[in-house]
Amino acid sequence: MNENLTIQRAQEIVDQWIKGVGVRYFNELTNTAILMEEVGEVARIMARRYGEQSEKESDKDKELADELADVFFVLICLANQTGINLDEALQKNLDKKTRRDGQRHLNNAKLKR
Repeated sequence: MNENLTIQRAQEIVDQWIKGVGVRYFNELTNTAILMEEVGEVARIMARRYGEQSEKESDKDKELADELADVFFVLICLANQTGINLDEALQKNLDKKTRRDGQRHLNNAKLKR
């Protein structure tokens, strides 16, 4: 992939992959369930590798980056299926967060070091 990959280009690449290799998209409900499964795999790594739970031998070969990419892939599938441009959605979301939280976190004593 291109080192200057945008989210929009990632959406196009995933769409091409699905239609060429994956045959077709799973339906939205199936992809939502798959997304939850993939997020669970990320949570398992986080709890065992970075949290207090001990890591099983069978989990030691799991790569967090790969599991996060699985989450991103399925998220992109859902965006493609529902007609959402993630570049635009993320920018709109960041704008909302900036308006809402522009001072809130700066003034949060819990975040002071």
